[in-house]
Amino acid sequence: MTVTTNGSTPGTPDNPWGDTKTDTPSTGVNLGPTRRPRPVFPEPVPPEVHGPARVVAMVNQKGGVGKTTTTINLGAALVEYGLKVLLVDFDPQGALSVGLGINPLQLDLTVYNLLMERNVTAEDVLLETGVEGLDLLPSNIDLSAAEVQLVTEVAREQVLGRVLKPLLPHYDVCLIDCQPSLGLLTINALTCAHGVMVPLECEFFALRGVALLMDTISKVQERLNDELEIEGLLATMYDARTLHGREVLARVVEAFGDKVFHTVINRTVRFPDATVAGEPITTFDPSSLGASAYRELAREVLSRWPAPATMAR
Repeated sequence: MTVTTNGSTPGTPDNPWGDTKTDTPSTGVNLGPTRRPRPVFPEPVPPEVHGPARVVAMVNQKGGVGKTTTTINLGAALVEYGLKVLLVDFDPQGALSVGLGINPLQLDLTVYNLLMERNVTAEDVLLETGVEGLDLLPSNIDLSAAEVQLVTEVAREQVLGRVLKPLLPHYDVCLIDCQPSLGLLTINALTCAHGVMVPLECEFFALRGVALLMDTISKVQERLNDELEIEGLLATMYDARTLHGREVLARVVEAFGDKVFHTVINRTVRFPDATVAGEPITTFDPSSLGASAYRELAREVLSRWPAPATMAR
């Protein structure tokens, strides 16, 4: 059975998601870019009471796959649905902070101080963003020293969870933007998280490290955090016009099945434009395809979580 497009070129305004359908007339099933029937995700009901937060780590040891973009824009989309969201910049490059209009070099206190100095509290480091309901624990290059300094700490894998604990009752979701490595900082994020989300660029080299990442997640589940779940794999930077992009996405779905989100994030210039502006795509260009995609992802994520959506330990 072959797969054809819905009568228009994938990736064009008429067919922005690269939607496909089978050429079997009897089915009439409308398939999304993952070549699975696309469900309709319900509009979330805003919670009446906030907290405690569900903690989700954005992890992929390959850089440039959309971890920071997804952290910012998924967080902003969840806020639109009435949730309170805490973002944690856990990358020494500070890209999450920059993407929200904050200059990391001008910060006196960051996540590094929160981890390494006992007299610094989470409230001392916490910053409000330009989006109401979306707060940030910022980072800068100082965090790179923490990976070395934490080696001698007792329970070194649990330091992040300890410092985040006082904040979690005040939020519904906590998203941790991890650095592109599987070092001690990333292990800290996985140890304190309820779930892990894996943004994955639709490109061949992005597939190569997934097996190692899954092995690391499995070890954390066995040794440090038996409640850690794989939220899902998110295809990013997808271009339905290219055969390569469609083939990579098909291989990911073949390998991981229902763990792959139905929502796919297309490649668009509006994402870097929003980063330069220092705001999420949902406020920079609310009617764009990118904003619509992250709102759909927010609905899909919430539909996957137990009721209430923000189930915490």
